[in-house]
Amino acid sequence: MIHHTRIIEVVLVVIALFVMWYAVVNFSTFKRVVIGRPMRSRELHEQHNKLFWLIALPILSADLYSSVAYGPEAGLTELASLGKSALWLVIPITAASVILLFILILSYIMGIIAYPSGGGAYSIAKDNFKKPWASLVASSSLLVDYILTVAVSVSAGIQAVASAYPVIKPYSASLAICCVLLLVIVNLRGVAESATIFAWPTFVFMGSMITIIIAGFFNEFAHGFVQPETPSFGTIPGGITILLILKAFSSACSALTGIETISNAVPIFREPQQRSAIKTYIALGTVTAVTLLGYAYHLYVQGIEVREDETMLSQLAEQYFGHGIVYQIIIWSTFIVLILAANSTFTGFSQLSAIVAQDSFLPRAFTNRGDRLGYSNGIMFLAGAAALLIAIFHAQTNSLIPLYAIGVFLSFTIAQAGLCKRWMKVKGSMWKVKLAINLFGFIVTAVVTAVVAFTKFLEGAWIVLVILPLLISFSIMVKRHYDKIAAELRIDPKETRPQPHDLVTIVLVSGVHRAVLHTVSFAQSLDSRAVAVYVGFDDESIDKMKLKWEEWGEPCKLVTLRGEFRSILAPLSRFIDRLEINECQSSSSIHIIMPQFVTKKWWHNLLHNQSALLIRAWFLRNKDVVITTVPYHLQK
Repeated sequence: MIHHTRIIEVVLVVIALFVMWYAVVNFSTFKRVVIGRPMRSRELHEQHNKLFWLIALPILSADLYSSVAYGPEAGLTELASLGKSALWLVIPITAASVILLFILILSYIMGIIAYPSGGGAYSIAKDNFKKPWASLVASSSLLVDYILTVAVSVSAGIQAVASAYPVIKPYSASLAICCVLLLVIVNLRGVAESATIFAWPTFVFMGSMITIIIAGFFNEFAHGFVQPETPSFGTIPGGITILLILKAFSSACSALTGIETISNAVPIFREPQQRSAIKTYIALGTVTAVTLLGYAYHLYVQGIEVREDETMLSQLAEQYFGHGIVYQIIIWSTFIVLILAANSTFTGFSQLSAIVAQDSFLPRAFTNRGDRLGYSNGIMFLAGAAALLIAIFHAQTNSLIPLYAIGVFLSFTIAQAGLCKRWMKVKGSMWKVKLAINLFGFIVTAVVTAVVAFTKFLEGAWIVLVILPLLISFSIMVKRHYDKIAAELRIDPKETRPQPHDLVTIVLVSGVHRAVLHTVSFAQSLDSRAVAVYVGFDDESIDKMKLKWEEWGEPCKLVTLRGEFRSILAPLSRFIDRLEINECQSSSSIHIIMPQFVTKKWWHNLLHNQSALLIRAWFLRNKDVVITTVPYHLQK
């Protein structure tokens, strides 16, 4: 097996190197094939069709509903050391998760009522808190959670397939990263923003889970609701503690991520938008609750235990259907819907990062749209971070779960607090009822956040709790930088006018040849004093250059410099420094003009020393030095 693994890894590396080589050699063609044709800006509004709520349900619920595939198992994993006698706890733990689910849905319905145009935790916090820390906590928490969602969903999808086909288990991390790369391509092409076809795999998965639940009841009617494998209900296993139960509950709460998606997407619904979004929330809450409770109940009746080599969903499906076609549909629909859950997160991350960047709390590169009108920089960043997590944790869902859910519940808490402030400020009809709902939601989510952080701290949650303050601090630093730049660049158009500068033009020459002719001709066409500068490494080369310059008719003054340590930059820097001190006034600038070879073939660049690029990079530190590159296109 190890030998085969190495062969596959070598093949993947060879394929990756070939793709990289082709991408470098034929970048434009490669980009068109992979990403597609560039789209005009006006096409942005043509992509978004309003959705009927029943179609929007599977599109927006992929993240939340797909979590049922691993949520109950994540909770039972914490109790696995207690043996089979602890399996019955899956029912009360799942029931508690469902109660929390309805509390959150009811709270977010209040959010839709307050923000009919769509308002996530970041928008709610920004609107209701004067200082930015609350909105930054919300945005940072969600951004971290989006990254973890991709890592967990893709890893869970690969584990689902590995349960049916154990032969791929050694390649789980590699396959998961390949899935992330595929999602990058899909999102860069813009498919995720308009394809309602993505609704059908979620419908199939929903149907698969309901089929399992119905098959379970048929099995129990035939063989009894208490079977030989069913553990005793209510037995207190040895070694059980309150802390362990809380850990199990916090892991099971991973099934509740993605609730915010619908409240963020109110504008995509058909009219009446608010009512359609609320219908979607009610339908999603109902089907998710039924699935979670039914799935957890059948896990208990069948006595399904946590196994490292096979998911609990796979064990239960195999128990009812064997390895036939129904089992294959369940496994593959699970895989697809988990991948779609990760796919929807790409849109959420890139849009949120763009909104935060527009407020100057993240680099403005996140606001740039790519060829297909998606926020390509956000997509690439999310993919890189998720792939790194998958590689570090070897695509093991149970290893990633402890990092999960903290960010999303923290953002839930911020959103509920913001809504409470809003109801107290704007009031309106039934504002006390709305306030009571969101206040209760705030208390519950704050408690859950504390429980998750406390119980998962040593298992990896500390990583998120360290990253969040760092990300918030980074956001504040970015904002301060942009504010300082704006203050420095700001002028009064009525009082400040452009003023001409005196120029001292320096033409860097490496000899007397066609590229230098091209550069000197350009310099002489400018209205400034031109001085040619040559750097030689020995007296012979300097004397040779002086002689050639005289033979050429001295088109301008020539200054020769000696590079004793075979460096162009050192003598040139000293010359520029002396020139700045002796000749340039406060209103003067030094203009450096130099030739740059442009090769006909890309690999020809490797044969040249690229001194022009080095010099340009070096002199950017001089505030009064302007650099112009005169390209000379080589024909051979």
